[in-house]
Amino acid sequence: MSKDIFVVIEQRDGKVQNVGLELVGEATRLNADLKEQVVAVLLGGEGIENEVDRLYAYGADKVILVKDEMLKNFVTEPYTKAISAVCKAYDPEIVLFGASSIGRDVAPRVASRIKTGLVADCTGLRMCKTEREIAREKACGCVDPERALLMTRPTFGGNLMATLMCPRTKPQMATVRPGVMKKIAKDKTRTGELIEFPVEFTAEDMNIEILEVVKAEHKAVDLTEAKIIVSGGRGVGGPEGFGIIRELAAAIGGEVGSSRACVDAGWIEKDRQVGQTGKTVRPELYVACGISGAIQHIAGMENSNFILAINKNEAAPIFGVADLGIVGDLKVIVPKLTEAINKFNENKAAQ
Repeated sequence: MSKDIFVVIEQRDGKVQNVGLELVGEATRLNADLKEQVVAVLLGGEGIENEVDRLYAYGADKVILVKDEMLKNFVTEPYTKAISAVCKAYDPEIVLFGASSIGRDVAPRVASRIKTGLVADCTGLRMCKTEREIAREKACGCVDPERALLMTRPTFGGNLMATLMCPRTKPQMATVRPGVMKKIAKDKTRTGELIEFPVEFTAEDMNIEILEVVKAEHKAVDLTEAKIIVSGGRGVGGPEGFGIIRELAAAIGGEVGSSRACVDAGWIEKDRQVGQTGKTVRPELYVACGISGAIQHIAGMENSNFILAINKNEAAPIFGVADLGIVGDLKVIVPKLTEAINKFNENKAAQ
């Protein structure tokens, strides 16, 4: 019988990435209904075992460790083989991957090998638990409706949200966007069970040769990690309009974000996009400048701790989710706001 929630942990340079910790946290929340165990699946090379205690601290009950030098850097075939072997050996109820470049590559291959379904790019997960939901899933032929995972993702270009399930095969698998789920509070006193899982690799499994690993220089922090984000929308008027957005972001120690319209127009890079088809963020402060507040954008930032909206249209939907709204021309307001913050910083430094 299938049991437990497995989370495939992403690591780079032997360090666990945040998306894995977010999913362990989400697994603990799902487990409140499933009442089984949260199992982290950690793959890597020499030294990867040093990350095990961190997984316990963030909610894992067990860690399945697959250690081999072939797994030091991500390569599709060895990772697919190892994760597939773990799934076949332990028959999990649910398997979660981050919807990163790694997760999007390996998850569908694992699903194919173990003959189950996969819902990609999810923004919401919950267990089926109301009588109406259970009756509906039973009518759809679900083999175990009381343990069905309901997986929500954007569809039709982000214009609709669809909730899907995997009714007749196990495990139920999903990739989940980084930044959507929230890590639970770290508890260094937590411990768990470590299972070392051997996988027999052959030379044929390494079907590519890594000549060199070249790291891109990212001067900007990933938006999903940023504590402050200043975003521009169509109201900035063009690529040059992001100049005042960047100045405000620099003044308050934040990162620059954008609505989809600006990315589509070529005004700013794709990795700055916030929304259903971009990144989901939850900073301490989100400043929306000239963003009308389409539902697709709001879905990507509505969980921010504090939202400040600046828009000259007092009926803009963004004001419906903002904690504080300023009605006016952003090209006038933003420079004045930046000037005031810079002056405050100068006075503070002089004290």
